[in-house]
Amino acid sequence: MAISAVLGGVLVLSACGGDDKPKGGGDATAKSQADVDAAAAKDASKARITITPKDGATNVGLNDSATVAVSDGTLTQVELKTSAGAAVTGKIAADGKSWKPDAALKRSTKYALSATAKDEAGREAHENASFTTVSPENSFVGSFIPEDGQTVGVGMPVSITFNKPIKDKKAVQAAINVTSTSGQEIVGHWFGEQRLDFRPEEYWKANSTVTLKLALEGVQGAPGVQGVQNRTATFKIGRSQVSTVDAKSKKMVVTRDGAVFKTIPISAGSPENPTYNGQMVISEKFKETRMNGATVGFTDDDGKGEYDIKDVPHAMRLSNSGTFIHGNYWGPDSVFGSANTSHGCVGLNDTQGANDPNQPAAWFFDNSLIGDVVTVVNSPDKTIKPDNGLNGWNLSWADWKAGAAA
Repeated sequence: MAISAVLGGVLVLSACGGDDKPKGGGDATAKSQADVDAAAAKDASKARITITPKDGATNVGLNDSATVAVSDGTLTQVELKTSAGAAVTGKIAADGKSWKPDAALKRSTKYALSATAKDEAGREAHENASFTTVSPENSFVGSFIPEDGQTVGVGMPVSITFNKPIKDKKAVQAAINVTSTSGQEIVGHWFGEQRLDFRPEEYWKANSTVTLKLALEGVQGAPGVQGVQNRTATFKIGRSQVSTVDAKSKKMVVTRDGAVFKTIPISAGSPENPTYNGQMVISEKFKETRMNGATVGFTDDDGKGEYDIKDVPHAMRLSNSGTFIHGNYWGPDSVFGSANTSHGCVGLNDTQGANDPNQPAAWFFDNSLIGDVVTVVNSPDKTIKPDNGLNGWNLSWADWKAGAAA
């Protein structure tokens, strides 16, 4: 019985939530814990760190989505690493109030971000978050021409090609802005679901500067597919050069800044294979290139190309379907200015090797820019389609504007 009484006393003393409140326990214990918490809070740093995106976020953008900001303090250290441990460089702003990475993040990658800040009293605050960036399957990008810093001709549109079909064209177009120092109105036109071109009503003003701003980060291009680009690019419009090829007279008149600059004899497409009519923009230049008829549908009975010239000199592309203006060394001098003999291209007299600067083709090549306009008239063929190359100038301004996202 004595042992039972002792054990019973022990059990009573160590039980929780009993009716009897021992001295120094209960409210007194809670009060002392509250005092400890209050003291700790009083001594805590006033700095407040905000990490974007939130911890656990998925489908995070690649450009401006990962940032750190602090109030009532300054950042002292920020670390961003992939799940594999690879460090991502970044910079704390001069005022110590924010941080961002130096370059775009990688897709389908998990990142961990940790940040430290101090308040005026030198007390530290810490914050951590992890997130996963958007996957290729859930994102889209747009490649564009001309390139940043390039000087181009007055006919060069801003042409953007997206790597996935765009369903919400209005949202995507609204996130793209094209402006010019000329003050010209610039409108976008969709060619299908993956190409968006911008141009003014008339050719760009010579010597103006055009700026393209892509703010596609987070924009929903299609259900479950978002943009991952924030980019600005500028390009310069050079002198105004528009060349007119008359397939009937077999001459090309080169106009520079409104005045006739040079007249060159040419040989256009033969009656069986006439050259397209219309305004065509030079999109590529090659000092020499191979031209195989099989690649554009000109084949013989054996399925081989009707022609295969491996060193065509001074070639400049006018369409995606194979129309070029180029040098011709295999035809006799007599055809230029007198006969149309090609499979649809515009030929200028030249020599093999593309090394004679005195040849008409060499002169035209050296004096042409990507974006210059070559207009073909008086050919028995139809007008080239506006999406066959960079040739949207063949649409009226009303039809061009009608192709903008509503």
